[in-house]
Amino acid sequence: MPLLSCAGLCLGYEGSTVVSGLSFEVGAGDYLCVVGENGSGKSTLMKTLLGLNAPLSGRIDMGDGLKAREIGYLPQQSAAQKDFPASVTEVVLSGCLNRRGLRPFYSRDEKRAARNNLERLGIASLAGRCYRELSGGQQQRVLLARALCSAGRILLLDEPAAGLDPAASYDMYALIKGLNEDGVSVVMISHDIAAAVKYASLILHIGIGASLFFGKTSDYLASGALKSFSRPEGGPR
Repeated sequence: MPLLSCAGLCLGYEGSTVVSGLSFEVGAGDYLCVVGENGSGKSTLMKTLLGLNAPLSGRIDMGDGLKAREIGYLPQQSAAQKDFPASVTEVVLSGCLNRRGLRPFYSRDEKRAARNNLERLGIASLAGRCYRELSGGQQQRVLLARALCSAGRILLLDEPAAGLDPAASYDMYALIKGLNEDGVSVVMISHDIAAAVKYASLILHIGIGASLFFGKTSDYLASGALKSFSRPEGGPR
């Protein structure tokens, strides 16, 4: 049974349609990359999956016992967020807020989860540092650790390598792939088509004025959807 199942989704705002006819599934251990031109509806889809927007029509179902609090989210950062004056540990622990409820303090288990995720992403040495003093790549690792504190089974990632230099981007994609290989399902928006076809097992292509594609990466590589999409110089790696 899939963790997420979307059927006939029509997405938009105040009755204005951005994208329609979206149908896809994400199962345990899947790595789905959502690609497409700017303005095609990728971010609208992410907000809808998170429950921030309601679909205009269609269905989103959670299966296999998945609960909303088991979904971790890594958004794109704003300039203000990059300058957030909190410690790394405080930022990572904030990923446990949904499960903390009305309790005034984090539990011992939540603090342990934060430490474990810092270690998992190789940034335990940064625990006491101020978040805003970190490099862009380090900040993204911290936010990924925060998302893992929220996620039991699935991560939603919105352009996780945006603004990073090539080395930091490579490290971020490698970390995400490693988490996926450890059993975490991934849904990632990316403008980097080369990285998408290198790492993802499934592709959802949302095109402007073009047919949609959902399927295996190997099938996408041979599809008209890829051929209609502008590739970065050098093409897929």
